[in-house]
Amino acid sequence: MSYAISEALQAAIFTRLAADPALTAEVGSHIYDALPAGPVPSLYVSLGPEKVRAASDASADGAWHDISVTVVTDAGGFRQAKRAAVALSDALEGADLTLARGRLTSLRFLRAEARHRSGGLRRIEMIFRARVDDDQSQ
Repeated sequence: MSYAISEALQAAIFTRLAADPALTAEVGSHIYDALPAGPVPSLYVSLGPEKVRAASDASADGAWHDISVTVVTDAGGFRQAKRAAVALSDALEGADLTLARGRLTSLRFLRAEARHRSGGLRRIEMIFRARVDDDQSQ
């Protein structure tokens, strides 16, 4: 197993989301790796935690990354959040991302959960599963 590609994968996902016209039409530039200090916008996307498990084979060290990306809004109802979640999903599902290290062999939607949070927030947490290989480690 290799965790070495984690940062490169996150950077590529962030870059893809920030450059996607449909997603930026919904949330503007409010796509965060870390939330800004102070007040946050009414609608934003946040890259979140990941779970990683080994997936090495004879050709390369590799891993499966289950990556959380969340749409958050304080708007009443889920409509606005779901529109952003659809754009986010379309941007990532099957994307062919170029990584600074290693290579992405698969990126697929795994699951989502939409829920109410305290303070009137609505969150849609989406999990994407990425398979990466680190051919530099051999």
